[in-house]
Amino acid sequence: MYDKALNFSLWCDFLERDFIDKDFDELIKKGIINGATSNPAIFKNAILSSSAYDAAKEEFRKKEPKKLYEILATADIRSAAESLLKNFINGDDGFVSIEVDPCFADDAEAMYREGKHLYSTIGMPNVMIKIPATKAGYEAMRDLLKKGISVNATLVFSPEQTAKCIEAIKEGIAGFRRYFPKANLPKTVISIFVSRFDRLLDEKMAAAGLPTGKIGTMNASKCYNIIAKENLNYVKPLFASTGVKGDDLPKDYYVSELMYPGCVNTAPLETIGAFISGDQKPKMPPSDAQIEEFFARVAEAKIDMKKAYKKLLDDGLAAFEEAFKEIIKTLKKEK
Repeated sequence: MYDKALNFSLWCDFLERDFIDKDFDELIKKGIINGATSNPAIFKNAILSSSAYDAAKEEFRKKEPKKLYEILATADIRSAAESLLKNFINGDDGFVSIEVDPCFADDAEAMYREGKHLYSTIGMPNVMIKIPATKAGYEAMRDLLKKGISVNATLVFSPEQTAKCIEAIKEGIAGFRRYFPKANLPKTVISIFVSRFDRLLDEKMAAAGLPTGKIGTMNASKCYNIIAKENLNYVKPLFASTGVKGDDLPKDYYVSELMYPGCVNTAPLETIGAFISGDQKPKMPPSDAQIEEFFARVAEAKIDMKKAYKKLLDDGLAAFEEAFKEIIKTLKKEK
């Protein structure tokens, strides 16, 4: 736990084999991070760019490309989970996430099957299966939780997605409790994406005389408040997409601004470095009334949040699918 008094966790939004073998343990031992996340884009950059995977690629070169990817990715996740196991045992998060094939985003059964397969293959209790917050994804989340598998609900942009994730999670936990009434409950995080709103809408905000660098954190706060009101001890809000592009904002802006009680922030290494070297001050989220007043001004400026939610979700799904396909295509060429 980065800040025990606040119950605020800082997770690392980066995994790569050399990093796991060297610096990752040090960040955990120092209490800087107590969890990690991955996604297809992170694995694409790692597997296709780092020589740390060359030996394993050669060893398993006869495998089909997707199976080879799975071998490489699950080995990294297992290694990270082993490093975080002490945190997990001590009730200090200690989770690492791996995402199902993003090409399955509209296929609940395929995501469920692959989620079970990945969890079983990795064989560690502190693994979260990342499932996108789509219509099919809510079903897959529910069914994985019924089996006792922890879930990271990802690509959450809207309050509506947040509410639907909570509904699916509660159903899944209820199903698990029916069959395993005395067992420890699986855990969940709802990954609320932040910075992409500002990159998409800041130009329109500025043209309307509204503050820039604000719509992402206000939307995240709205989703955070929805989760906090449920007061579920097996759900945490997680702020994702918290890296800063360009020099207009401090590098740790989206971590510092969202240092709320009981939440997780997963951030790139550069962002974590900036945050821990700065003056961290816990914050409280704005009230629902303040949030509604802000978004009333946004609506008056003719900024359509529903269109923004749809675009960002569509873009996020497409980007992860493209990254995954590029991994498979490149591994196939390398055979």
